[in-house]
Amino acid sequence: MTSSIIHRHPASFRDPLGTVFFHENRIVRGLTADGFQQFTAVKQTGLLQQLEQSEKLIKSKEIDLKNFYSSHTHYLEHEVIPFISYPYEWPFTLLKSAALLHLSVQLEALNQDIVLQDASAYNIQFKGISPIFIDVLSFRPYQTGELWGAHRQFCEQFLNPLLLAALKGISYQEWYRGSLEGITTDSLARLMPFKNWFSWRSLVHVLLPARMQTRTDQQKIEKIKKSTISKAVYISFLEQLQKWINELIPYKQNPTTWENYTSTRLYADEEVITKKQFIIKFVNETKPNMLWDFGCNDGEFAELALTNGAHFVIGFDVDLGALEKAIQRAKTHNLNFLPLYQQMTNPSPKQGWLLSERTDALDRGKPDALVALAFIHHLAIAHNIPLREVVHWFIDLAPTGVIEFVQKTDPTVKKMLALKGDIFPDYSEEAFTYFLKEKADIVHSLTISQSGRSLYWYQRK
Repeated sequence: MTSSIIHRHPASFRDPLGTVFFHENRIVRGLTADGFQQFTAVKQTGLLQQLEQSEKLIKSKEIDLKNFYSSHTHYLEHEVIPFISYPYEWPFTLLKSAALLHLSVQLEALNQDIVLQDASAYNIQFKGISPIFIDVLSFRPYQTGELWGAHRQFCEQFLNPLLLAALKGISYQEWYRGSLEGITTDSLARLMPFKNWFSWRSLVHVLLPARMQTRTDQQKIEKIKKSTISKAVYISFLEQLQKWINELIPYKQNPTTWENYTSTRLYADEEVITKKQFIIKFVNETKPNMLWDFGCNDGEFAELALTNGAHFVIGFDVDLGALEKAIQRAKTHNLNFLPLYQQMTNPSPKQGWLLSERTDALDRGKPDALVALAFIHHLAIAHNIPLREVVHWFIDLAPTGVIEFVQKTDPTVKKMLALKGDIFPDYSEEAFTYFLKEKADIVHSLTISQSGRSLYWYQRK
């Protein structure tokens, strides 16, 4: 392993104790002398091994690298997470499970006189829908009497978005993505219902902190720094917060547009069977390691792919109700499936310092294959994206895939055109196949419905 073929993670500058590097499919973390000393102190308690065994912490091993990076004395190699996702892409249930994992890890650590020195939601990733903590340098020895210094960060990146959805029924994804560091307590406090002023939980975690943030002067800051609490109070504080978050559920509203699509779709059962048989044949023959499912809905076809040869499926959708059902499906059937919120006409961008801390959703690992079922018309007609651009975009993303083309005679497309008018002269199956053949070969195609819905299996040239 040489420095010429290793790349530093662009967000790693924030950690003074270590640096994360990429090398092909390996993740290496270099530790400074201080970083290694802290890591060793934590490791000697047995906490890290304990968390690894319970699959709460990413697996790491010490490796020997000589003359690699001047400021580093030791190196760790971490297991690779197949796809990195961000908290503003997580539906409610995933953000909630990440929050509970953080608190669980913090409580387990305190029992060993260790604490987490920050509460960044970006320190948690998902294996399927199971959260896992990835930053081993976040652990440090507990100092007697210390306060939870990361309380504000935890609230902004975990609690506040969850409360926004649970108390107000407002989706947090766009707001979180726009602010990157979460939703400020002061902003949330302005939206809190009046009745929450009589809740001690809201007072402790939202309303009083918001008041302090707007009125704190240097003298008060110094007073807070000198404050102490017992370890028992610290633990109780975390446990009460854990209990509150565990009770949170999304604000009950009417079903979302696609939440019940599987039971309300407009085509016949035999057409669904034909569609499934097509996908089974595709997945059996391609056996993709990573498959992307665009418009994954409740995960019906993601599950089908996983039980017929796909190793890992990432599902993208904008319907939060459908995504919650997809998460429940993944949990019930123990699927290696990660459903994420993503608007493909406005995907997660490169952002943060030098536009490199958080990367484009489509740059974090290209899929081996994709399926886009009943999806293309939402781009080409609902969002006026030229059909050629849509088709070429799919082919550039994955070397092989299945795309469903929906005719203008289809009831769903008819509704779209009734609202917008038929301003799409180039939207036709003939044009679709022409654009497909510009960059790919058609392996197999099949018309599956009376309205002319057709499946196209392509292979990039």
